[in-house]
This record gives sequence, C-alpha cells and structure tokens, in this order.
Amino acid sequence: MAETISWSDFERVDIRVGTVIQAEPYPEARKPAIKLWVDFGEPLGVKKTSAQLTVHYTPEALIGRQVAAVVNFPPRQIGKFMSEILVLGMPDADGAVVLLRPDQVVPNGGRMF
Repeated sequence: MAETISWSDFERVDIRVGTVIQAEPYPEARKPAIKLWVDFGEPLGVKKTSAQLTVHYTPEALIGRQVAAVVNFPPRQIGKFMSEILVLGMPDADGAVVLLRPDQVVPNGGRMF
C-alpha cells in the first residue's frame, strides 16, 4: 500500500477522460506498445502517448474508445516518441494492462473527482 496523502495532494493530479482518435503500432519501442492520440476536447485538445497495451488491444480496437489519463505530467521522451499524458490501467491476473475508462460515455475533458 502507498503512503497516505492529503486531499490537496490528490487534487494536484489532473485525471481527465478523452477519446482515442488515432492509434498505431510502435514497433521501435523496447516493449511492445501502441502510440495513441487522445482528444480531450477544449481547451486541452489532442495529446499523444505510447502505452504497453498489446496483450488486450489492437490499434484498430482502440479508436473511439474513451480512456482516463493523467494530463498534467511534463512531456517525456519514450524512444523516438514524445509522450504528453499517462493513460491509466490496471493489471490483469498476468500483469497485462487493462484500461480504465468510464462505464458510460461522458464529455471529453471531464475531470475525475
């Protein structure tokens, strides 16, 4: 279990919902990954990332899917690709990523609370 945080610590993490509008394989990555472009609506717009999702997802299956992501990390170079967000997931029984997402369609850009 992680250490206890305060409410203000939690409020500093900006987790928003967006829709995957583009996804493609990332064969150059050290571990199998998929490049994602996620639309968060205005004012955030489209942000990109790469994620190790290849066990349960194909790029084609991700298009149109809503995902939850941390949007206030600084950009990070992942190989030759600049990641701007962190898409959130949970491990399955074997440790492969299963995406977190709302169970109903919600407006892009909605902030988790």
